Amino acid sequence: MQTQAFTMKLKPGFEEEYKKRHDEIWPELQSLLNEAGIEQYHIFLDEKTGTLFAFQTLKKNHTTETIPQDPIVKKWWAFMADIMETNPDNSPIETPLKEVFELQN
Repeated sequence: MQTQAFTMKLKPGFEEEYKKRHDEIWPELQSLLNEAGIEQYHIFLDEKTGTLFAFQTLKKNHTTETIPQDPIVKKWWAFMADIMETNPDNSPIETPLKEVFELQN
């Protein structure tokens, strides 16, 4: 299993709206993420800074490389662009994080 972690940035004042939109995630987007092999996807919010910390686990031999080209994802990005810091194509500005420690039982 592979784990990916990254940060994104929420615009001030949109904390509740961000949660609401994710509570109502589109079924077709959820299916796409599942089909891509994403088994878990967690997003946490630092309320003081608006920083979103996300991590996802992928099934073995899966990748998220093609997800950004999917029309459903592009539609989601456009839907979220008003409440997040984004690139010109509406994709969220993501900062990948390097894993420096893991504890396993």
